[in-house]
Amino acid sequence: MKLKHILLTMASAAAGFAVCAPAMADLALATAKNCMACHAVDKKLVGPSYKDVGAKYAGQAGAADKLVAKVLKGGSGTWGPVPMPANAQVSPDEAKKLVAWILAQK
Repeated sequence: MKLKHILLTMASAAAGFAVCAPAMADLALATAKNCMACHAVDKKLVGPSYKDVGAKYAGQAGAADKLVAKVLKGGSGTWGPVPMPANAQVSPDEAKKLVAWILAQK
C-alpha cells in the first residue's frame, strides 16, 4: 500500500512539473532577455506586472500581435508616462513566446 501511495505521489508530481515546465521556461526567457529588470509577474516595478497586462488584454482580439509589436518596438502611454524601450535583443519568435506567457498570467 505504501509503495502504491509513493508511486501515485511521484506520478502526480511529475505531471505537475510537466505542466509547469513551459511556464518556467518562459520565465527563464523573460529573465534572460532582461524583461524582469522592469517587470514582475505579480507586482508593478518600473512597468506593469505581467498579471495586470494579462488581465487588461484578456479576450481582446489582436492583443497578442499588438503586444508583440510593443515588445519589439517599445511603446509609451498605456501604463503611464514611463516609456518601454524597444527590445532589440528579443527575436520575433521569442516575443511571441513571451507574449503568450504574459497573456496567460491573469
